[in-house]
Amino acid sequence: MNWPATERLSLTPAPGGLALVQELLNTASAGHADSVDLLADGELDRAQEWADRAVRAWAGETGRGDVRLVLTAEDLVKLRCLRDQLRRALACADRDGGAVRFTSAPVVVALSGDGALTVEPEGAGARWLASAVLAEALLAQASGLWRRLKICRNELCAAAFYDRSRNNSGVWHSVRGCGNAAHLRACRERRRATAGK
Repeated sequence: MNWPATERLSLTPAPGGLALVQELLNTASAGHADSVDLLADGELDRAQEWADRAVRAWAGETGRGDVRLVLTAEDLVKLRCLRDQLRRALACADRDGGAVRFTSAPVVVALSGDGALTVEPEGAGARWLASAVLAEALLAQASGLWRRLKICRNELCAAAFYDRSRNNSGVWHSVRGCGNAAHLRACRERRRATAGK
């Protein structure tokens, strides 16, 4: 399991480094059986285990070397705040809402001898992870992938998924699960409205 938070929800990770953004979003508890908040207060060991695996997967996806990340209890609060900000940013993408301002996260932009720019996260703990996540979000936006990262419309679920539909029209992480449930609720509402007339 490379991306533990995303794969515990039986989701396919987003391509490349964007999977790290999806992974952070999926640390939140959702309406699934084994879904607990991986960044909850008092669960530093669980959060550290998640971070170790997620950062290792990110390093593998992006061709980076081994990265050691050590989280503190204060980092959990900062990461939950970042996760909430990202959720709001994705929600604003569906509407013409106001901009979401992210916490500062330093990155190093390097120009190699062949003219290629690279973006490297900097800092420690939550600051490093925020730097990596926001850098990947920016790179995904520049490549056109950002618009495909979505939050499931089922409020009880709210899983972050990568929309692989041809026309980018997906609104549920699972049409069979969340989509069918939404259609069933709508059908029942229409029947009740018809019966009440």
